[in-house]
Amino acid sequence: MEAYGGFAQVYDVFMDNVDYHQWCDYAVKLLNQYGVFSGQLVDIGCGTGTGTMLFAKEGYQMIGIDISQEMLEIAESKKEMENILYVLQDVTELELPYTVPAMVSIGDSMNYITDYGDFTMVLKRVNQYLEDNGIFVFDLKTKKYFSDIGETTIAEDREDCSFIWENYFDEETNINEYYLSVFVRGQDGRYDKYEEEHFQRGYTLKEISQAVEISGLKIEKIYEAFSDNEGKEENERVYVVVRKSSENK
Repeated sequence: MEAYGGFAQVYDVFMDNVDYHQWCDYAVKLLNQYGVFSGQLVDIGCGTGTGTMLFAKEGYQMIGIDISQEMLEIAESKKEMENILYVLQDVTELELPYTVPAMVSIGDSMNYITDYGDFTMVLKRVNQYLEDNGIFVFDLKTKKYFSDIGETTIAEDREDCSFIWENYFDEETNINEYYLSVFVRGQDGRYDKYEEEHFQRGYTLKEISQAVEISGLKIEKIYEAFSDNEGKEENERVYVVVRKSSENK
């Protein structure tokens, strides 16, 4: 089953409780803190483009990358500004026509890279397409986050759609698996059912640091989300700031 296929059409409905402004404002704060105030910015795992548009409104020239055609079609339909280009691409095979000063990935998109080798490969690709001293800011849900959720079922009903979310977390592999059953009311009043299976991985800070080192990038700091505090294993979400050093070319 494809992730974010049928669910894509109602994704924004069920994500209306997410404070994208907080996520993006914090990422912009970190970009500014490390010297990136404008220019080209690549949004990895851009989804339906809500965050991408917020970055564009901050003055960045945006490239949004996602693996889901359905999500990108919605992002394109929502586009309000001309300084956004959406690209269908597997980030493990990231290719850009030129290097850029910065990249971001928010909303735990990096957690969807469940293979550690692939996770490292993404960082290597980022390193390849960042300018010297370029910055990559990304967030991750931690192992603690998924462990706390554990095995649970979540259901939500809206006026024209609903979903059932069955969640499982494997403490040995750190893989979180959830099955989605999505029901969307059509124009004839009947409901279409979509089933999807999603996987995310809860990374430890040690794993993150090792992957960054292997990629040739340099960690500037791991932050507890939305704060200036040093990130810790007990945090549920962290933001990671890495830099491409000209010394590691």
